[in-house]
Amino acid sequence: MAVVVFLATGFEEIEAMGIVDTLRRAGIEVVIAGLQTGAIEGGHGVKVVPDREIEGINIADFDAVVLPGGYPGYVNLGNDKRVLDAVRKAFELGKVVAAICAAPSVLAKAGILEGKKATIYPGLETALAGAKHINERVVVDGKIITSQGPGTALEFGVKLVEILAGEKSARELKDSLVANF
Repeated sequence: MAVVVFLATGFEEIEAMGIVDTLRRAGIEVVIAGLQTGAIEGGHGVKVVPDREIEGINIADFDAVVLPGGYPGYVNLGNDKRVLDAVRKAFELGKVVAAICAAPSVLAKAGILEGKKATIYPGLETALAGAKHINERVVVDGKIITSQGPGTALEFGVKLVEILAGEKSARELKDSLVANF
């Protein structure tokens, strides 16, 4: 089981690191792929050194693609043709495609949300063009998972674990995190 998380300048630290940590705690391999060389600075000044650059990523090697939000991180993801192509390819290959906060707008921009249920950071609902907005913390529609923001990051991460590794793994993880959602 392997997941790629794309990082762009301005990413939301709680979302990116919460998701990466949650997945790794569940024994899922996570590769952080940067859109540029070297450390990438989040929206609140935290710098992360990615495991690889996006050019070294073959989507076929992964079970899921995850996009954290944050400003201007989600804008940078959505303006990057490599990210949009990777999202489309993952969707076409039947991989799990997940985005949190404002990043579901990138999924809409990639054209994979048409007719799907999705959520997004409150106030950005119009960015889900073509999708049916559901005002819930985490929304799953087939292999597309979306979530609302930093406060939902652990719940989103646990949902990813459930979908990728099963309910038992998700329950054990929730217990170890003392998560009550």
